[in-house]
Parts: sequence; C-alpha cells; structure tokens
Amino acid sequence: MDEQLLLQRITVNPEIFGGKPTIRGRRLAVEHILAMFAAGDSHETILEGYSWLQAEDIAACLASAGRSCATG
Repeated sequence: MDEQLLLQRITVNPEIFGGKPTIRGRRLAVEHILAMFAAGDSHETILEGYSWLQAEDIAACLASAGRSCATG
C-alpha cells in the first residue's frame, strides 16, 4: 500500500488523547502500538489484542514513526 494512503489511517483529534496521533480516530495511540513492538510483541499478538485493528493500521504506525524520525 502507498505510504500516503497508509498515513491517512493516522488521525489527530484534540479531543482524543490530547491530540496524540491515533489509529483511524479510535482510542488507540500510535505510540502504544510502537511500545508494544518495543516490548517484543509480534504483529499477530497486536492484531489479536484489538479485533478491529488491521495489518495496514500497524504498517501506518510504522510509516508514521519513520516519517517522524526522518523529519526530526
């Protein structure tokens, strides 16, 4: 999937988590997914934990993190 399309899955709403980036406007922050990876969780474990989450959402989190690192 195109990175621009993936990044559309990441939303920012001041009413949710104080404006932190979340996945598709839900109450799941991008930083939470990244922390799960840092803790050693796999894609499968993360997807099992959130029935509504899609593999593309995880890819969007990683793309977002990569873009943040690149822009500093």
